[in-house]
Amino acid sequence: MELPAVRAETTGMTSSTPPFGRALCAMVTPFTSTGALDPDGAARLAEHLVGHGCDGLVLSGTTGESPTTTDAEKSALITAVREAVGDRASVVAGVGTADTAHTAALARAAEQAGADGLLVATPYYSRPPQDAIEAHFREVADATDLPVVLYDIPARTGTRIEPDTMLRLAEHPRIVAVKDCSYDFLAAQKILARTDLAYYAGCDEHILALYAVGGAGYVSTVANVVPDHLRAVLDAFDAGDTARAAGLQQRATALIEAVMANGLPGTVTAKALLTALGLPAGPVRPPLRPAPPETTDGLRALHEALAAG
Repeated sequence: MELPAVRAETTGMTSSTPPFGRALCAMVTPFTSTGALDPDGAARLAEHLVGHGCDGLVLSGTTGESPTTTDAEKSALITAVREAVGDRASVVAGVGTADTAHTAALARAAEQAGADGLLVATPYYSRPPQDAIEAHFREVADATDLPVVLYDIPARTGTRIEPDTMLRLAEHPRIVAVKDCSYDFLAAQKILARTDLAYYAGCDEHILALYAVGGAGYVSTVANVVPDHLRAVLDAFDAGDTARAAGLQQRATALIEAVMANGLPGTVTAKALLTALGLPAGPVRPPLRPAPPETTDGLRALHEALAAG
């Protein structure tokens, strides 16, 4: 049985039709040594990532330190990356805030700056009920003509998008995808079975598992440092070599754990490793602090081991 046909039966789409591509990197936001936005560094990093297998770049998300960048910096980042990658990759702009009006304003600014889509997180801190969450997403989706990715990450926002809310939001013509960091694999499968939403794994350890049940691909922090390797997981699966896909996913486990689950935010570890690899990243902004040298050394060793096969 041909794999794309299986995926079409499961999701209503083939692996070639996700709205923003399959392999998306949640890109760090490069800063200069003094902590200013580094548009030239962002352009160079974007070129590198697209050249090594990324179909799309997600800017100003969690990994992109969006809580500490200004509205003007967010727009400047989109402009720099858009100019660097042209039409070779999609550019998805994170616009989520705790304020609906501010989020809608950021959405309009992202559209003007050249974004292809919007990543919208659940409003955080105030912990709104589900009807308010639904109204928030609808208002933001109505603010522009851009397609919207719902970002379900309750560990950071304090509130999840409940499955029933997700099902209702799927009816909106511009709400087309989900970045899933809910750690509720059963709910993800239920929504995949009942909607045409493109489901992107937002947790690197779930890339292959979600893809195998009809997911669209991934939005990955770890793709900042191993874009080729993670892309190869999807390519192997699509080629029908599920054993190779599983092996590639498993081989990445140690690095995924070190980047995402060692007690430091993924932004900190990804920037430390990017800097060690000679790629644009720069420092993190407070309240985040840089990774200690021993952490960076460990990340570099794991990266070298993965690259060596």
